[in-house]
Amino acid sequence: MKTATTAPRAATGATADRDAVRVPVRRLTVLYDADCSLCAFLSDWLRRQRQLVPLELVPAGSPEAARRFPGLDHRATLDEITVVGDAGQVYRSAAAWIVVLWALREHRPLAHRLSTPAGARLAKGAVLAAAKWRGSQQHRGGWGGSGYRRADGWAYDPARGWAHTSPTSPACDDGSCPTG
Repeated sequence: MKTATTAPRAATGATADRDAVRVPVRRLTVLYDADCSLCAFLSDWLRRQRQLVPLELVPAGSPEAARRFPGLDHRATLDEITVVGDAGQVYRSAAAWIVVLWALREHRPLAHRLSTPAGARLAKGAVLAAAKWRGSQQHRGGWGGSGYRRADGWAYDPARGWAHTSPTSPACDDGSCPTG
């Protein structure tokens, strides 16, 4: 009897956390690293898919991302895919990919399979493999030979080195930045 009452409570708790009836997801914003060739490829692929829930793709670490989501750790959004729901839900890593697949007409059944415990392990493995590939590209001099930027305004260009590019600070390209 004790087990029977525990199981429904656990199911009720999981349903209450999702609260899909009271707070439906009507739009998702995908924050992706625009300087990563894999991320750019996947964002283009997502744009071409038929969407049940509209996806907005916004470069992570961009002024637009910072303006729209001031409470997020934007440095972390450059390290792993982050998806934000229209009611403030935040999904990261494997959960982000599952919710993105859930938004796509042709891939919603796959998202349901990946949301099971066994499927979640598979999704996590895919995310880790993508992260490993991204890391190998970074060590070769940037994502596919291009530069690297951080959310705090610092950017690395293999041809020019490090530079700070913040819209709120003066341009320092000529070396005349105030230091104090």
